[in-house]
Amino acid sequence: MTDLGALADANYVQLTTFRKDGTPVATPVWAVARDGKLFVWTEAESWKVKRIRRNPAVTLQPCNARGALTEGTTAVPGTARILDSAETETVRKALQRKYWLLGPLLILASRIRRGKDGTTGIEITLD
Repeated sequence: MTDLGALADANYVQLTTFRKDGTPVATPVWAVARDGKLFVWTEAESWKVKRIRRNPAVTLQPCNARGALTEGTTAVPGTARILDSAETETVRKALQRKYWLLGPLLILASRIRRGKDGTTGIEITLD
């Protein structure tokens, strides 16, 4: 069974959000654990953010960069919340520490391309 520890230790986590008709949409994302919750970072105008604003129910499961699920794990339900700019900055810093080489480079490139408000953090509390 997948728990926060397995999700926190994974390099990638499959975040599944749900369309209006209930169709699941899975996306591999970086995740970092803090205070018993998982945090991810994404483009502010991405479809996953729009789906979360409408329906905060999500599922999470460890995966690889292409989204192939880790064997022996199961999806864990959770509730997502879109973070404000100050909370998003905390997520960026945590991701830079966890993904110590690629993280700072991608976050810097994102700031140059989209600006600080072009991305947002998502807090996920497991059910």
